[in-house]
Amino acid sequence: MSSVDVVIYHNPECGTSRNTLAMIRNAGIEPRVVEYLKTPPTRAMLEQLIARARISPRDLLRQKNTPFAELGLGDESLTDGQLVDAMMAHPILINRPLVVSPLGVKLCRPSEAVLDILPAAQQGAFAKEDGELVVGADGQRLA
Repeated sequence: MSSVDVVIYHNPECGTSRNTLAMIRNAGIEPRVVEYLKTPPTRAMLEQLIARARISPRDLLRQKNTPFAELGLGDESLTDGQLVDAMMAHPILINRPLVVSPLGVKLCRPSEAVLDILPAAQQGAFAKEDGELVVGADGQRLA
């Protein structure tokens, strides 16, 4: 496995996150896996990840199966700081997987978005858990 420094903020219960992790490994890279629900990032780290991914805090908010609606987070008048506050209080609101590599930071939804920031080519074919083939036998992206 490569010693390239790749970090994935991962939720093992999430199929998209599992597929992303598997694609990183299919590139011959063993990433540092951070189960962010068990070990949430600090506020400073979360803000840095958002900035480096070139997204807004709202772009990182997960709505499905979270307290998003109960907390009124759909309110467009909420500031970025208030949204980050909510993610700090409820890490389940942080969408996943977030991947950090030497080539950048990306929210990998869909999972094959990770291919844009992997510093190594895929080592062979890859199919998602649902059977969708996203990398051919030659290691090239299909979609």
